[in-house]
Amino acid sequence: MKLHNFNKKELISIYEKMVTSRFLDDKQLIMLKQGKSWFHIGASGHEASQLAASICFNPDLDYAYPYYRDQAFCLGWGATARDVLLCFLHKDEDPNSGGRQMPQHWGNKKLNIVSQSSCTGTQYLQAVGTAFGLKRDNNNGVCYVSSGEGTTSEGDFHEALNWASKDKAPVIFHIQDNGYAISVPISEQTSGASVYNICSGYENLAKFNVDGTNFFESHLAFKKAIDRARKGLGPSVIVSKVVRLLPHSSSDDQRKYRSEKELEADKKIDPLIMFQSKCIEKGIISEKEFSKIDSKVKQMIEDETDYVEERPNPEPDSATNHLFSHSCLIEEQSTLEPSSVGDKIVMVDSINHALSEELELNDKMLIYGEDVGGDKGGVFTATRGLTKEFGKDRVFNSPLAESSIVGTAIGLSVAGYKPVVEIQFGDYIWPAMMQIRNEVATMRYRSNGNWSCPLVIRVPVGGYIHGSLYHSQSIDGYFAHTPGLKIAYPSNASDAKGLLKYACRCDDPVLFFEHKGMYRQGFASSEEPDNDYLLSFGKAKIVQEGNDLTIVTWGAIVQKSIEAARNTGKSVEIVDIRTLNPLDMDTILSSIKKTNRVIVAHEDHLTSGFGSEIASRIADAGFEFLDAPIKRIASKDVHIAYSPILENEILVQTDWIEKGIEEILSY
Repeated sequence: MKLHNFNKKELISIYEKMVTSRFLDDKQLIMLKQGKSWFHIGASGHEASQLAASICFNPDLDYAYPYYRDQAFCLGWGATARDVLLCFLHKDEDPNSGGRQMPQHWGNKKLNIVSQSSCTGTQYLQAVGTAFGLKRDNNNGVCYVSSGEGTTSEGDFHEALNWASKDKAPVIFHIQDNGYAISVPISEQTSGASVYNICSGYENLAKFNVDGTNFFESHLAFKKAIDRARKGLGPSVIVSKVVRLLPHSSSDDQRKYRSEKELEADKKIDPLIMFQSKCIEKGIISEKEFSKIDSKVKQMIEDETDYVEERPNPEPDSATNHLFSHSCLIEEQSTLEPSSVGDKIVMVDSINHALSEELELNDKMLIYGEDVGGDKGGVFTATRGLTKEFGKDRVFNSPLAESSIVGTAIGLSVAGYKPVVEIQFGDYIWPAMMQIRNEVATMRYRSNGNWSCPLVIRVPVGGYIHGSLYHSQSIDGYFAHTPGLKIAYPSNASDAKGLLKYACRCDDPVLFFEHKGMYRQGFASSEEPDNDYLLSFGKAKIVQEGNDLTIVTWGAIVQKSIEAARNTGKSVEIVDIRTLNPLDMDTILSSIKKTNRVIVAHEDHLTSGFGSEIASRIADAGFEFLDAPIKRIASKDVHIAYSPILENEILVQTDWIEKGIEEILSY
């Protein structure tokens, strides 16, 4: 006998996973009260739609981006009660994060469950990126991504729908609508109080509106959506109307905003009760059999809890592990100086050549961003000719959406690709800040080294081009503060090529800053290094030697420091740090030990610019070498104006450095 084509054995297995999730919620709340953990967010009321989804996928082929309430989904995908409890009790063996993340932040490398964060909505674009990777692999893989209905108010949701629909990405969006975004009802969140309706208008997007408390109805929708995706017909949105039987989280009290009548009504459509009723009604599974299953699962959870409680906690000295890769392969290939050089080349051309060489070397490398494809090759022409050379499937234009660019790049890198993306101007990177700070930078760490996203983000930055407020920003200070990002900032064509090629092979995420005012400047040109040249990160360069004073600098201020030193006639040693993270303090301190005086000069604002960090480190580690105070020279703490007269008053000028040299030497 079957029920909707499921036999008894299959129905029992489905119910066991649903009730396992339910009893895990109960057990975790008990342990919470016992002080064994500090946070819980439950799946109770969502189990039917989640199980219906999970059993339709193939974890050996497909990928999942589940949101925090997807406990039953993860159990259906292949996770175990032990996995859930190891996470809840923040044990060293927690497959999600090794105790680094709060409970219900799912991730399991073996099961292709990508590590998830607390940032609602960021997962949409990442899932689309992974779906693009699956489509490129041509293996019929499909990507699952889910959220509550409240998260669909995030812009990333609509950006993801747009791009996924445009390119027929094999991705299934599962929106679990329990009616509340924490305490805010859907009527106050969503136009027409309908997620289904706001998804209209996207070509190639299929939509399903289902009763998420009904396993069988939900299962049919997912089967249709996944089959459609595997056939290359595009993405689907499945809106499951579910009930939230627990508060939003353990820190919430839903009785403050939901009536008892409403709460009681939800209990009557509990998906577990509805599943039992259908099976009993058809005479497939009896009430007594369900009771036996319940007892068996409860005992299993008790046994697993006893086991997990005895497992080791993370070692304290592991707290700083997995911030960066430990791979040393690239270091073996890198040098400080090229073995041979060619004709003189400007910086923008050296970047172009580096990208071309790395595309040739790595067929998994992709380049995209706003205007980077086709004949234009970016607003600064850094990618010109690359589409023609490598095809529009490897060098292409993206939607004008910075969060989309970075978010999809995360997903592509997770799927084994090497995305090198361009943010057209540093001034416009801020829509992608959430993806960069909370996703790119944390992926390796939060997953305990299981997941990584070694992408490259190229960003033209800097002033001196009459770009006014929105085309002149220096943004290094914002990102240098972020653990988990490597940051390069070359001052000449040779370094730009070597550093960029290194970045393209690096196993960590890289922010690659390119000063747009230096792209075609003669002073930033240099003889082109050979194709094999890789310049290691964390290796500063002594641009010129001196004995009287050290200037520590980078980017456009390297040249201004050279000019200032020449104009003063003093013996000035200039250190170009080349990368902000890692920072080569050894070279800096060695120079200061020789000169006993130091200026830190940079283009970003004086207050909280990265120069402040360098000055602090010098004070900590090199104070005994100093015969004068550490001098900082930076741009004024004001937005950059359009008028050349005003711009020159704001941005660092050569004579500012000259005055600084004279001041420190006269101390």
